[in-house]
Amino acid sequence: MRPRSSIDAMTHSPGMGSAFVVTAGFVTAGFVTAGFVVVGVLAGAGARWLLGRLRRGAQVRPPGCEVGVAAVWGATGAAWTAGLVPPAWLPVLLGLGWLAIAAAAVDLAHHRLPDVLTLPALPAALLLLVPLGAGAVARGVAGAGIAVAAHAALHLLAPGAMGAGDVKLAAPLGAVLAAVSWPALVLAAVLAALITGCVAIVGSCTRRLARGAAVPHGPSMLIAAWIVASGAAIAAAAG
Repeated sequence: MRPRSSIDAMTHSPGMGSAFVVTAGFVTAGFVTAGFVVVGVLAGAGARWLLGRLRRGAQVRPPGCEVGVAAVWGATGAAWTAGLVPPAWLPVLLGLGWLAIAAAAVDLAHHRLPDVLTLPALPAALLLLVPLGAGAVARGVAGAGIAVAAHAALHLLAPGAMGAGDVKLAAPLGAVLAAVSWPALVLAAVLAALITGCVAIVGSCTRRLARGAAVPHGPSMLIAAWIVASGAAIAAAAG
């Protein structure tokens, strides 16, 4: 009888075999997550390059976009590898994460949301929703219209608090959130308002914001949408 090698002994021993499988799983997950991070750095660099070459240049200092997209994509990839995010949700979460970092960086630095980001984002969002099914895409179309109408009304009532860029941004975010569920659309709107309000209060108290100064609402909309969509994806995996 041939003597078993050390690897054979490990894989045929119940305890050692389980440990070997678990270790291999962690190593694989680490490599996959690292891959998402590396690709996220490249995607973030692409976002910064695109923004810097707009007709009305929107320069963003490095490595803000690179680090931001890498962090969001790395977290999303890690959650997917761990089984916390269903595969069908992965494209839309990655797309939403890229948009969140790129658009928030511009809005914070220049207090505007370029059309080159907001306008193509709607068809891109609907395309990324396709893996979730025809029903999700249909809700996305309706949700985009509802979100734009609601934000346009607020823009007309209080243009200082809600800019035209925010109205355009509402379309892709509304599409993704409505695809999640109709309550998600309302939840994200409330959460975005709370985030903007908290930033205004903290900025006023610390005197980083002048009294009455407008706070960009776009970053709050993006953060709220990503949180709600990610939570829905995790709930879908758990259910």
